[in-house]
Amino acid sequence: MTLRVRFNFSRILLYLLFLVITAIVLFPVAINVFTAFKTPMEVMTSSPLSLPDEWQLSNIVTAFDKGNMSVGFKNTIILVVISVVVNTVLGSMTAYVLHRFDFKLRSAIFALFFAAMVVPFYTTEVSRFQIIKSLDLYDTLGAPLLIYAGTDLLQIFIFLQFIQKISTQLDESAMIDGASYFKIYFRIIFPLLLPASATLAIIKAVDIMNDMYIPYLYMPSKDLHTLSTALMTFVSSRGSDWGQLAAAILIVMLPTIIIYLSMQKVIMSGIAEGAVKG
Repeated sequence: MTLRVRFNFSRILLYLLFLVITAIVLFPVAINVFTAFKTPMEVMTSSPLSLPDEWQLSNIVTAFDKGNMSVGFKNTIILVVISVVVNTVLGSMTAYVLHRFDFKLRSAIFALFFAAMVVPFYTTEVSRFQIIKSLDLYDTLGAPLLIYAGTDLLQIFIFLQFIQKISTQLDESAMIDGASYFKIYFRIIFPLLLPASATLAIIKAVDIMNDMYIPYLYMPSKDLHTLSTALMTFVSSRGSDWGQLAAAILIVMLPTIIIYLSMQKVIMSGIAEGAVKG
């Protein structure tokens, strides 16, 4: 009886914890949604958690036009598509080489990836900026494309978990048939890595869409802004129109929410499968 009471009490505490966490996550989103559909007067006089008296679409329309969201959507799509494709190929190819080939600098390459992961990014920002400037990529889409396309240790680690389960006999059979290393990679290895590639591609795409720092720093021109940097249009030192800003945030959030909700099973299954294989 005592054990049952203790079990129920633990379950109640667990549910309360989940409710608190859910409230912490959803309250800011709810306040943003309500604010996006309120008039300026309602924003100033009503409670942030109160529903709008009348659901106004004027803030959405104004935010889309004033923030030039069509340009933001176009630039964001270009960055996401090209970066994700190049990043996925580079990451899987690097993991394939590190797993299948034994060479002298293999450990050194792992160490460099690990060092790049633990070193705070702001300590290398000046050097990276100078490199981008010297390549004449500053204020072009090429700057964030080059930065986003680079792979990292986490991607390589996840790809390695999947490659370890692919038999080397497949490589050897293909080599006997005269296939080159590139042909083995693109015809045999890469198709078998599609579950991991899909998971990492979705995570990378969401990361790029939410990133404001790199586009704002490397592409200051207005015709190059992305969805995230378009939000800066609604912020000024003299004050902000909170209704329009909330509407702009709502527009920026939608693609990320749609991708996550529609691809949630793919993301979770890919991460779980990689963990089990590890």
